[in-house]
Amino acid sequence: MEVSSSITNRISTLLLLLCLFALCSITSCLATNVTYDRRSLLINGQRKLLISAAIHYPRSVPAMWPGLVQTAKEGGVDVIETYVFWNGHEPSPGNYYFGGRYDLVKFVKIVQEAGMLLILRIGPFVAAEWNFGGIPVWLHYVPGTTFRTDNEPFKNHMKNFTTLIVNLMKQEKLLAPQGGPIILAQIENEYGYYEGAYGEGGKRYAMWAASMAVSQNIGIPWIMCQQFDAPSSVINTCNSFYCDQFTPIYPDKPKIWTENWPGWFKTFGSPDPHRPAEDVAYSVARFFQKGGSVHNYYMYHGGTNFGRTAGGPFITTSYDYEAPIDEYGLPRLPKWGHLRELHKAIKLCEHVMLNSDAVNISLGPSLEADVFTDTSGACAAFLANVDDKNDRTVVFRNSSYHLPAWSVSILPDCKNVVFNTAKVGTPTSIVEMVAEKLQPSVSTPEKNSEALKWEVFVEKAGIWDKEDFVQTGFVDHINTTKDTTDYLWYTTSIFVEENEGFLIKGSQPFLIVESKGHALHAFVNQKLQGTAYGNGTHSPFKFKKPVSLKAGKNDIALLSMTVGLQNAGSFYEWVGAGPTHVEIRGFNNGTVNLSNSTWIYKIGLQGEHLGIYKADGINKVNWVATSEPPKMQPLTWYKAEINPPPGKEPVGLDMVHMGKGLAWLNGEEIGRYWPRKSSIDDGCVKECDYRGKFMPNKCFTGCGEPTQRWYHVPRSWFKSSGNILVIFEEKGGDPSKITLSRRKVTGLCALVAEDHPSIRPEAWEKEGSGSNRNVPTVYLQCPENTLVSAVKFASFGTPSGNCGSYTKGDCHDPNSILVVEKFCRNKNNCAIELSEENFSTSTCPGVSKRLAVEAICR
Repeated sequence: MEVSSSITNRISTLLLLLCLFALCSITSCLATNVTYDRRSLLINGQRKLLISAAIHYPRSVPAMWPGLVQTAKEGGVDVIETYVFWNGHEPSPGNYYFGGRYDLVKFVKIVQEAGMLLILRIGPFVAAEWNFGGIPVWLHYVPGTTFRTDNEPFKNHMKNFTTLIVNLMKQEKLLAPQGGPIILAQIENEYGYYEGAYGEGGKRYAMWAASMAVSQNIGIPWIMCQQFDAPSSVINTCNSFYCDQFTPIYPDKPKIWTENWPGWFKTFGSPDPHRPAEDVAYSVARFFQKGGSVHNYYMYHGGTNFGRTAGGPFITTSYDYEAPIDEYGLPRLPKWGHLRELHKAIKLCEHVMLNSDAVNISLGPSLEADVFTDTSGACAAFLANVDDKNDRTVVFRNSSYHLPAWSVSILPDCKNVVFNTAKVGTPTSIVEMVAEKLQPSVSTPEKNSEALKWEVFVEKAGIWDKEDFVQTGFVDHINTTKDTTDYLWYTTSIFVEENEGFLIKGSQPFLIVESKGHALHAFVNQKLQGTAYGNGTHSPFKFKKPVSLKAGKNDIALLSMTVGLQNAGSFYEWVGAGPTHVEIRGFNNGTVNLSNSTWIYKIGLQGEHLGIYKADGINKVNWVATSEPPKMQPLTWYKAEINPPPGKEPVGLDMVHMGKGLAWLNGEEIGRYWPRKSSIDDGCVKECDYRGKFMPNKCFTGCGEPTQRWYHVPRSWFKSSGNILVIFEEKGGDPSKITLSRRKVTGLCALVAEDHPSIRPEAWEKEGSGSNRNVPTVYLQCPENTLVSAVKFASFGTPSGNCGSYTKGDCHDPNSILVVEKFCRNKNNCAIELSEENFSTSTCPGVSKRLAVEAICR
């Protein structure tokens, strides 16, 4: 019995240990210790060089999150970074929401499941071109509140929300010391730009914010970006297009770049800003060359400002940001691929870089090398040419290296160049928006009819129900709506005598409206007279147009609109909107000033108030069925039941033939649409020179075109049939021309020179595609389930031009297309080496040659 009891006890002990081990594997036994020294973060005592990617969870949908995170990981990213969006999580005081696009816990766990780390920028002020900078609008109306200063109401609410998020992360065991992925947290955001405007109260607030954050005891470091007087309890970090010259305030802190902007946001009515892949790579390489250790792309996937979440004024629904992953979730090539190769090259240098101090060597004017060596003999070097015009050849360690202007070469062994920031060898994708007509749902009664059946509801201009209030003079738009809607009606009336000169002469008087922003439509007697809008700032604008008045009473209705609230700036919450002066010129007795008249106010639209874009409100109005929807009709709601477009590609709603308004699918907010055109005089370029300092206005395209034409509709929002598309059009458009477009990669281009350094993509390393020699190679890979169906262009020699417009040079191997077809035709991916076996190197001896390819994917 004693032996049996002993065995039983041992088995019980073993089972207990196994249970503890199992529990250990998912909780505290996987605890990660995150500290830092002057060189880097230390993860469990090991220095780490980290590359991070900003992906904002509310700017996509949960169905997209795993794919976005995986694409970032495949791009060589270690860490995902996101803000926390206070106004999305606390829409009213004490009413919290963490569902749908705001399911923060789910997002963090998807990052964890992908084996990646996470930086949580709690803020809770975020700026981010997000409505009201992420702070709930209701907080502005809490008595005595002033944002972002030593103000007790603001600090109390800010602390409460910060603590709520911290406790949620603790509860879900998502902090690194609990075995979770979160390794850094941020408090406040870019406050250093504005602190001075708040005087001593600003300084006290910054110190309080840091102290409050540290007191949360989360076991990981806190950061404050662009905080020029941050206390030693936190790490101050850099946000900019370039941070190589940034130095932390305290010598014991690592050099962290929280926002490297690989593109820029867009505003309605402006051209498209572009930042070349070469310049982004240059900035990253320079940062690590100069001792950086944590780098974050803002944005890596910009996503979409669904609904009314865009800040402003005038930030577009698209927040594409020309990021490495585009708004729809597709890798943006060549930017994504070029940066992936950069990340691989930097990672080859990680150990020696983090465990030694660089020796800086001048190689000539605007030329330098930073060399890292350790006691084992390992060596890595970064050779930089910071001249923004001239290429240079330098001698380093008795070898000669060609450095293009504004470039960095990376040598992981101080000998062989594996990457140069100015030499892009990864393919360029040809992306098209393939239009699909709106197809009627199979669930409609007219199953055999191909014509889409529309239903229409027209709003009344002005007071659509009992007025909300009446007042002499004007109220502020934002203070009145409290951002519950974009719309506020200002209505009044004027009596016109029959002997007025403009009636007798058949001329028209002028209506003049001055407004603080952002836009307005003017109606007289229910007819739209015109539209005016601001310039994307909070500067006032003026409406001045002739209007039609009749003898007797004339109703004047002004529909004032906001297009995203201010998202940053000193005291930005006090910036107002709406009319400030109204007059009519042209009367016999001169100008009639209506500013001090009695104005009747109505908040929002009737359709909004009834929720007719949602399933539970759609039948609250009498829709009028029509096979021909009215065109150019203002204040009109359109509804149609549609099928999803074929295929699996991402989808965009083409609204180029509409005016301005809002759109929904199955009750989900697609967002504001406004195909407002930029000016042809905005300074667009045909080709962008990557060399030299970048600014958002350096490389504009799209002058004279709509800033935004397509509006992302996530695939997960579609049902197999019976999808309800609802559109509210403010000023008039042609809904019959609305299409759903599939975003499709239809081809690839590549241009690689004989001297191009490269690291073989992992796919070819794992699958053994091509040879293992270190030979310059063109790599092409079509989207999943497509093949290279044809080679449109191929030339080995001296081709010129860009993707879509390559031309042969004086030097050309006539077998180029045959060679590329042999390797690529009817294959999903292929690798073509620039070798003697494949191409004739005897042609044009002594000439530096390259291979240009354009292939079609189907």
